[in-house]
Amino acid sequence: MKKTKIIDKFALYEEAVQSPAIHIHWFNHFFRELLGRQPHCLREDFCGTFLLSTNWVRHDPKNTALSLDIDPETLSYGIKQHLKKLKPKDQRRLRPLCKTVISVTQPKSDLIVACNFSFCIFKKRKLLIDYFRSCYRSLGRTGLVVLELAGGPGMIQPMRESRTMTLKTTGKMRIKYTWHQKSFDPIQREGHYAIHFKLPNGIHLKDAFTYDWRLWTIPEVRECLLEAGFQDSAVYWETEHKGVGTGEFVRTEHGDNAHAWISYIVGIKNN
Repeated sequence: MKKTKIIDKFALYEEAVQSPAIHIHWFNHFFRELLGRQPHCLREDFCGTFLLSTNWVRHDPKNTALSLDIDPETLSYGIKQHLKKLKPKDQRRLRPLCKTVISVTQPKSDLIVACNFSFCIFKKRKLLIDYFRSCYRSLGRTGLVVLELAGGPGMIQPMRESRTMTLKTTGKMRIKYTWHQKSFDPIQREGHYAIHFKLPNGIHLKDAFTYDWRLWTIPEVRECLLEAGFQDSAVYWETEHKGVGTGEFVRTEHGDNAHAWISYIVGIKNN
């Protein structure tokens, strides 16, 4: 793949998939509801181009962010397109690191987040618990780890879902985005997924991003959090209206049997 295409795919992913302002709203809401204060120190795991971290430091002059990923190419894109475009005083509050998320980091964070189902890359229970233990040790005396998870029959059936979007950086370029669920193994609970893009000039970025995940269940994740040392956990479930997700999340211990669902599982450290 040519370099120009590789650069393009990161911008396309940010436009198609990421909603940093919405994430920041809900993360602050979870933190205030569960711990009664405002978080300021974020660690963004599997950060990619760390668009979320960039928006986090812009959101509040008290905010700082650590951004962890093991792919130097995506981090380099983020440094060029996001970090270097911040004011110098804001750049000092954001630190991207080419580092595995199974790392204990300093300074201690208030909030560690793993968005877009990224923690599902850990397929073995021991490895998932090791990750949660490193999160626990990387938090301050009190803090949260927030894990975005999806499930339901709609996440395991082979399918392609496409939509057309307008690239904001150009204001007029129309891009076709496709989410492709390729396969699912019910014995191992492992699924293979991909994102494709089709550009107006006919270029097709097939398998621009691919994912090999274990689709953990909510009880499994909560049990692993407790085993890793977290004092408690909470589930924030997306509400529905006429079968369609509303983008609103409520804390609950019971969910509707939706065809496809998104939730946040939150590990609570509260010594």
